[in-house]
Amino acid sequence: MKYILIFIITIIFFGCSKQPHETIMKTSENPNFNVLTNAEKQVIINKGTEMPFTGEFNNFKGTGTFVCKQCNAPLYRTKDKFDSGCGWPSFDDEIPGAVKRIKDSDGLRTEILCNNCGGHLGHVFEGERYTEKNTRHCVNSVSIKFIPDATVTNVQKAIFTAGCFWGVEHFFKNAPGVVETNVGYTGGKTDNPTYEEVCSGKSGHIEAIEVLFDPGKTNFKELAKLFFEIHDFTQTNGQGPDIGEQYLSKIFYFDKEQKNISEDLIRELNGKGFSVDTELLPASTFWKAEDYHQDYYNKTGKTPYCHFRKKIFD
Repeated sequence: MKYILIFIITIIFFGCSKQPHETIMKTSENPNFNVLTNAEKQVIINKGTEMPFTGEFNNFKGTGTFVCKQCNAPLYRTKDKFDSGCGWPSFDDEIPGAVKRIKDSDGLRTEILCNNCGGHLGHVFEGERYTEKNTRHCVNSVSIKFIPDATVTNVQKAIFTAGCFWGVEHFFKNAPGVVETNVGYTGGKTDNPTYEEVCSGKSGHIEAIEVLFDPGKTNFKELAKLFFEIHDFTQTNGQGPDIGEQYLSKIFYFDKEQKNISEDLIRELNGKGFSVDTELLPASTFWKAEDYHQDYYNKTGKTPYCHFRKKIFD
């Protein structure tokens, strides 16, 4: 009972208000902002809160910078992150000028927002004596993303679909030169689709992976080779036991070079006797999937059930 009471009090005092400040808040409709999932909008736009002890960065260790999920503005350095035990990422300082403070709608707390886009971050508390700076920025993990030190600035992007995106990400995540992977949906006709809508077939989207890579360490051709080697590109109705349009094999190219490379590889595969069913399409909006889909196999400790790498190219 004691711990339940503490949990409830934590939610009341450290949770984030859901009352919007319309005069300050912008939305992700701005073309310069990142597309947000419904869960991200609930916190960043509608000022909701994620459950304590569930966020990606609560116990995160690393060296780098946390930036705004909506606009990529730098907000916090990892050197200022500390473990407060409150259930949300805590920082005792921000990057100068990065965070705006306003009185919360409850009249008791101080809300913190990204000073660049107005996105809701959480709340700030003082006088708790956790650190010498005597300040705690209580931040929702969903409001931020991490950029490690020594990350490259000239990052390029590729989008592939090859069946269940859990297995596809499993192979791409640790590929040489890959900086970041995200699983999501693309190629459909509706905005910000949910997993259920994609599975119903009504949205027209396909389960996809967005790969950000360092062109100094790898290239699109090597990634496309990996794409072909980890799935059955000859299957016409899905991938393995996963049947449906959302599991089809496709490459969404960003430019003529990516298209030409993909066409060359398909010709090479045809020359090896394969009947390639992979479709090439121009890249369209990539909608990031729900948080529980991201890095699924690392989170669960499971292994892919229909993706295996088979060496095809020299």
